[in-house]
Amino acid sequence: MYKDVAVKEYLDQLAARLSVPGGGSAAAFCAAMAAALASMVINFTLGNPKYAKNEIILQEALSKTEYLRKEFLRLVDLDAVAYKSKNVRDAVNVPFMVARLCFEGIKICPLLIKQGNLKLVSDVAVAAVLFEAGFVSSCFNIEINLSSLDDKKFSRVVNAEMKKKSRVVRKIRAQTEERVGKIIRG
Repeated sequence: MYKDVAVKEYLDQLAARLSVPGGGSAAAFCAAMAAALASMVINFTLGNPKYAKNEIILQEALSKTEYLRKEFLRLVDLDAVAYKSKNVRDAVNVPFMVARLCFEGIKICPLLIKQGNLKLVSDVAVAAVLFEAGFVSSCFNIEINLSSLDDKKFSRVVNAEMKKKSRVVRKIRAQTEERVGKIIRG
């Protein structure tokens, strides 16, 4: 269970000549860090009188980012289980779940730019970049595993969904970088 080991131990195992953890697990870990950063921004905003009018929507966002963080950590381990099982469908489904959750996570970033603590706006940009990295990484894992799966209909459906979501993820990340850059530079 990688979610319960120290980061150093996880990274040592990731760097070692071992079949797991691998890229899928790393993508989920990257996404977990994105969700954690989003939660941090919200936690530093909640209770601040300057942002009191945003309290309800930020509480909802915090519930979502915390759910995502826990799911991503679960998927860090689930990816290793899927790889070891040699079940190609599972090897597709785990990164597919990671990508879908990254898609949901990155959609929180514009809200945090508008309603979050501006002193942490650079952390919102980092979260967006990490959500995109988790998404793109998962897409590579989906693609390589789909090539081993003899189910053309399923492959078409998954590829179409990822292609559509990829455009949105890239757009949100680019807009987040642009908006954060303007805030930082004045």
